[in-house]
Amino acid sequence: MVPDSVYGAILLSIIDFFLSFAIIAGIGAVLSFFPYLNRLGEIDEKKLREGGH
Repeated sequence: MVPDSVYGAILLSIIDFFLSFAIIAGIGAVLSFFPYLNRLGEIDEKKLREGGH
């Protein structure tokens, strides 16, 4: 448990500071996969124009 004092508040701030970097890095990792997902779901426009299903 974190004590309810100035020391506890500082400790909680330090923990929160480092966890925010971890969360931002996680979001960055997820966003870096979007170009690969876009290539997997590529639509062939030529087939769509010809009416191919």
